[in-house]
Amino acid sequence: MFEDVSLQFAQVNEQTIAYRRMGDGPPVLLLHGYPQTHALWAQIAPLLANRFTIVMADLRGYGDSSKPEGLNTYTFRHIGTDQLALMAHLGFERFHLVGHDRGARTAHRMALDAPDCITSLTLMDIVPTHHLLADLRKDVARAYYHWFFLAQPAPFPENLILSNPDRYYETCLTGWGHATLSDFDADQLAAYRSAWRDPETTRAMCDDYRATLDLDFELDAADLDRQVACPTLVLWGADGAMGKMYDVAATWSPRLANMTARSLPGGHFFLDQYPQETADALLSFLPGPAAGP
Repeated sequence: MFEDVSLQFAQVNEQTIAYRRMGDGPPVLLLHGYPQTHALWAQIAPLLANRFTIVMADLRGYGDSSKPEGLNTYTFRHIGTDQLALMAHLGFERFHLVGHDRGARTAHRMALDAPDCITSLTLMDIVPTHHLLADLRKDVARAYYHWFFLAQPAPFPENLILSNPDRYYETCLTGWGHATLSDFDADQLAAYRSAWRDPETTRAMCDDYRATLDLDFELDAADLDRQVACPTLVLWGADGAMGKMYDVAATWSPRLANMTARSLPGGHFFLDQYPQETADALLSFLPGPAAGP
């Protein structure tokens, strides 16, 4: 997928964070979501790399990054601190930040906790975590049932998932995304499968969701009156659950001081379905050097 762009590892924040780096120019950090890895960006990153230095990282608990024990280590604050430390390790004190799904929730927390480090923010196919949980509706609960299934005490969800991990996770990809498996690049899908077949990855991803209900909700409640000041792009899939069930832009408007918002074709996984359109939206938003001839 990544040709000559090798997988590297950084020892930061007492974790091992897996990442790839390509391109040249202002730094951009790309963060994936559940149940994927940094392979999410395989078709998008090369389209950005002629204008930007692209860093694609696996979140704590995902892919080839560390999978520590204990749900109290899986708050978006902990996960975001890993990524801030990674970028500092690479020499980037300020950078553009792009996240999808769990990566977007991590990115929002990073922008609140370390605003001086974030040049711009892009949030893909989420509404604010606190908003979703505090005003939970039955249609959202049905579509996003996995939030509450994965948050059940260990090892109940882990055991059920690991009885047939491909079946479970592929249902996630096709169910939330209004997609078929043929919409996913074969090499990227193989990378996702390789990651989620590891029992430790399933355990860590469940802890990620447990931490959201038990810890992140309260952390976000303490910051409801704070706005992210940097320019922020909010994108969502027109056919996805968030786009159909919410006015996504309206949920973010009180939290973002400088927002641009638009939908893209596809469902929750519009990045896999429409990588060119996703890259075009990012290139239109991200400030940077003019494209070469």
